[in-house]
Amino acid sequence: MSEVKRGKRKVLRGTVVSDKMNKTRVVVVYRIVEHPKYRKYVRRRKKIYVHDENNESRVGDLVEVMETRPLSKLKRWRLVRIIRKAPILEEIEKEVEGNAETTS
Repeated sequence: MSEVKRGKRKVLRGTVVSDKMNKTRVVVVYRIVEHPKYRKYVRRRKKIYVHDENNESRVGDLVEVMETRPLSKLKRWRLVRIIRKAPILEEIEKEVEGNAETTS
């Protein structure tokens, strides 16, 4: 079998801002660009729709996403991994696990 050569896919890091849809997350990706006239650096923001097959990411998580084929009208990205979980949710999960162990 011969290997199929594909182009290098873009990989971005961003923060999950919405997890209200099933298997879809809205991720905000920031980039810094130089203003063409004033030569100052400006922060630009882009919202992208990401496919999350297992519904594992939550609001506030730092995630890595990869470009993929069109999955729906707006989804062109898929979740690769969760880099860092949202700190508030981690504390709540630990409390719930601790309470479950003490009541058992």
